[in-house]
Amino acid sequence: MSTDFTPRSTILDISPYVPGKSSAGANQKIIKLSSNETPLGPSPKAVESYSHGSSKLFRYPDGSASELRSAIAKQYGLDADRIICGAGSDELLNLIAQAYLQAGDEAIFTEHGFLVYKIAIQAAGGTPVVAKEVDLTANVDEILKVVTPKTKLVFIANPNNPTGTYLPHDEIKRLRAELPSSVGLVLDGAYAEYVRRNDYEAGLELVATTENTIMTRTFSKIYGLAALRIGWAFGPEPIIDVLNRIRGPFNLSSPALAAGAAAMEDVQHLEQSIEHNDRWVAWLSEELSALGLKVTPSVANFILVSFNEEGSKTAAKADAHLIDDGIIVRRMESYGLPNSLRITIGTEAENKAVVKSLTQFVEQAG
Repeated sequence: MSTDFTPRSTILDISPYVPGKSSAGANQKIIKLSSNETPLGPSPKAVESYSHGSSKLFRYPDGSASELRSAIAKQYGLDADRIICGAGSDELLNLIAQAYLQAGDEAIFTEHGFLVYKIAIQAAGGTPVVAKEVDLTANVDEILKVVTPKTKLVFIANPNNPTGTYLPHDEIKRLRAELPSSVGLVLDGAYAEYVRRNDYEAGLELVATTENTIMTRTFSKIYGLAALRIGWAFGPEPIIDVLNRIRGPFNLSSPALAAGAAAMEDVQHLEQSIEHNDRWVAWLSEELSALGLKVTPSVANFILVSFNEEGSKTAAKADAHLIDDGIIVRRMESYGLPNSLRITIGTEAENKAVVKSLTQFVEQAG
């Protein structure tokens, strides 16, 4: 049966986002290190607030997310009126594309950037443009090379997923300064809380001092609230006003709003998560490097491990070996890195299990 009711032609050009695997076989206990989730879980205070928030499920949530925006503003010293909350930063990235792109417009992201950027650009009717990376790192000069009069947005994940690399603040400022004023710069700081580098700044300063920059953040990573889908963005008031005009009126549930506010205020739990990550990202990187594997230096809560292109030590064979041991990591073919695996930092026991499994793999491969 045929029909004339069809979607916009460009929608069918979109490759759906495929999340990391979450199972390794029937009845097998798994270690899931495929989605960059925190091994410490959420703040107990967030869990308690979530439970309390579920007592009035018949009421609509606060459409303005005032409590959560106030908690974020207090933590970072921001104007709450310049904050918008969404169902994960994914929703906000899509809203930005929807608001500022139309057919014929171009938006730039980097070679191994987060896959959601391309989807958001295409869904809005824009044309995705890829800028080359240098040593698996976003490069300002390469981005500027592909800017045209049609460019409307540039998406930068800083730190980048899946490489774990980052651009220092001076380079981000240079990018903003050399981009045309008609181009919006979107700084995705999903992993910003993990970074401990003196030359890094997530984007708050640049957003506060320019009129065409916006920063997105998430509660899905270090705050351990991935299941609740909570994100936020900080931007100039005119941009926030535009996004509020098109977002859903009740896009976050009351329990999620309560949990997010409590998580933001639990600084002690945040610091524990940072300390855990600092210790184990260094340990895991050192142990896997000692096996002869190439580990890209990471400032996030995961590492990118590269294998041989062919022979007995490929990424595909390493992944199969890990799965046999009940360990799930992320294959990188969709990111243009077929010879690499992304491994999330887990608990002490999980990290040691990864090293044990890959040691056996390397020894068996010869």
